[in-house]
Amino acid sequence: MIISGKALKYGDNIDTDVIIPACYLTSTDPAELAQHCLEGLDPTFSEKASSAILVAGKNFGCGSSREHAPLAIKASGAKAVIAASFARIFYRNAINIGLPILESEEAAEKIKEGDQLEIDLDRGEIKDLTSGDTFKVNPFPPFLQEIIERGGLMNLVKERVKSS
Repeated sequence: MIISGKALKYGDNIDTDVIIPACYLTSTDPAELAQHCLEGLDPTFSEKASSAILVAGKNFGCGSSREHAPLAIKASGAKAVIAASFARIFYRNAINIGLPILESEEAAEKIKEGDQLEIDLDRGEIKDLTSGDTFKVNPFPPFLQEIIERGGLMNLVKERVKSS
């Protein structure tokens, strides 16, 4: 699976309350969550997120275990998140809803805002088409790729139940 988009770059310790402020947790509507995604950090995020790839520093998604955070990112139109490291619960929640996330300290450090990126999930490569750099990451195992390709774990389970 190939994913491409422009880099939107952020720093370290972006917590779930920054990704989607607690005052919006009364909604589970992805479109409404997307409107407020990262608004305290970047008020223009919702305008530029469509087809973007978020690039962040260490400990992305730290804080509470709310599934609203990766859902807000995915609903905003962002295609993937690359970070130096992720909070473990955020990592799993992102996979569960079908949001590709890749861990690479080198990519997070070297990629610049606005760089055009291409991610090959099968090969475990992040290509910065602007700079010409290529970063290796661990490719997702086939079962995680299947979850992402289906748009999340629940979609995969529904498909399997229908076909059995």
